[in-house]
Amino acid sequence: MDARGNVVDSSKVESGSGRTVKGINDYEGEITGNPARGSRFTRLQIGMPVKQVTDLIGQPTDQGAYMTGKAWIPFYFGGDRHRFELVYKGQGRLIFAGGGVGNFTSGNLIWIIHNANEGGYR
Repeated sequence: MDARGNVVDSSKVESGSGRTVKGINDYEGEITGNPARGSRFTRLQIGMPVKQVTDLIGQPTDQGAYMTGKAWIPFYFGGDRHRFELVYKGQGRLIFAGGGVGNFTSGNLIWIIHNANEGGYR
């Protein structure tokens, strides 16, 4: 991040570098960076499901999923074992946690990374 709080490289942003917020249904999440002028991300709230987000702001430029460290804890059946990421060119990235077992395209929004310089690909 630069001195003004703008994200320079979304892939290098670390959790905890933004501000913590409470969203829909008491979901806790984080918002990092400053929104681009006319950003569609300003319509989003932490806790929104993937489908609601894509209905509001459209399809992403790129997307992907990855496992978190919690996936390797024996007998852990809680949430956040995997995350799903949507990337929007010129807007930033959206990170979702949770969802059903084997369904990487579900979950709720937990992190908004604003980046006006986002290239659009992971």
